[in-house]
Amino acid sequence: MTIQKCIEEIESSRQSQVLVFGSSQLEIDMLPPLYEALSQMGQCRQLDVVFYSRGGIINAARRIALLLREFSERVCFLVPHYCESAGTVAALSADEIIAGPLAIFSPIDPLLSAARGGGESGPLAMSAQDLRLFGQMSVDWFGLEPQEAKTRALAVLCDNIFPSTLTSFYRSTLEVQDICAELLSLHMRGDCEAQKKSIAEKLIFDFHSHTFALTRADLTALGLPVKIDRKIENMMWPVARELRGIIGPGARESLNDDWIDAIVATRHGAYARRRSEDFPGRWQDWEHD
Repeated sequence: MTIQKCIEEIESSRQSQVLVFGSSQLEIDMLPPLYEALSQMGQCRQLDVVFYSRGGIINAARRIALLLREFSERVCFLVPHYCESAGTVAALSADEIIAGPLAIFSPIDPLLSAARGGGESGPLAMSAQDLRLFGQMSVDWFGLEPQEAKTRALAVLCDNIFPSTLTSFYRSTLEVQDICAELLSLHMRGDCEAQKKSIAEKLIFDFHSHTFALTRADLTALGLPVKIDRKIENMMWPVARELRGIIGPGARESLNDDWIDAIVATRHGAYARRRSEDFPGRWQDWEHD
């Protein structure tokens, strides 16, 4: 089944307008084509977003979520497969999340890329949680007293990581908490501050790796508006299957080929961003069957 037919089928079943949004990485550059697609659709009572993303920039996720809300009072995320990291942040804005059995969400603890010289080794990226739990690790594994562990941890970290980098982690964590609260407020109205704070803190602090694959049951346990709908699952899975074969460098037939890394599609038309190893990407009309 083609993406176009899936869009029409979901719209007919749910009496909604459907937008397919697929990406390797969420970026601010996605806002103009998204705006053009939404403008073609116009204001609608309910916007169903078939969402597929492997992560990206947190602030891009925020702006994408807010732009979707500009065109509909009620926004629902239909998640057949990947909705990781920044994608999970965007999903926090949804009035309803219909997640399939293979839907994958993830923790949202901030990451910073680690700059390395030619002879250096170590992780490509560091998590705020890796640093935050250094003192607790000293207590649990090496038996240090909590206060001594904190003091030693701070000294070791400052000796090995530039102090402003530690501050950047701290500020990034505060930013993610604020963005989560803002997006949750789009549908959790009234006196829900404690619940919003709890959801954000659990997604940032409660899991042991950034790549932990959260299920729809995990999101339900957090208090998010997740719904199981077998009929819609069968309609949205072909979209994920087709996007997996189109998006990302792995979809290339040759290493010398360019590839599509993002798609925005509605029943009115579609846009795709094509990029290569040497070219950051260019949006163009995309003909989908």
